[in-house]
Amino acid sequence: MPSLLTATPPALPNMTVPVQPLMTISQRFFFDAAHTLQREIEAEGSRRIHGHTYHAEVALRGPIDPASGMVLDLGHLRLRLQSVREQLDHHLLDDVPGLPPATLENLCLFIARALDDLRPALSRVRVWREAVGDSCTLDL
Repeated sequence: MPSLLTATPPALPNMTVPVQPLMTISQRFFFDAAHTLQREIEAEGSRRIHGHTYHAEVALRGPIDPASGMVLDLGHLRLRLQSVREQLDHHLLDDVPGLPPATLENLCLFIARALDDLRPALSRVRVWREAVGDSCTLDL
């Protein structure tokens, strides 16, 4: 019986890689914020100011730039995300300009609009609250 260290790995199937493949890159960030929300269910606690730790992930899809070898330098993406984070982190979301009621859906749209000029363009924005398991994904 051959050793696991010397065994020949199984052959990989022949793969045809497109001449200019599209790649997806992503970056995550988090923010802590408070808000109120008018709801029909679980209404009393939602009407009071309360807070969450939100997590967000943005993804961009595009070709690899031949000069840099990257879809987009993740350092540039981190700078842009820091700007978005500063608008949300430790704020009362009810008072953030341009943000309708602070639902997960509206937070996805807010983040997407703030990054609308990125090239390549966003392909996905996801916002979630880890503690309760809620999430929303905007596929673009």
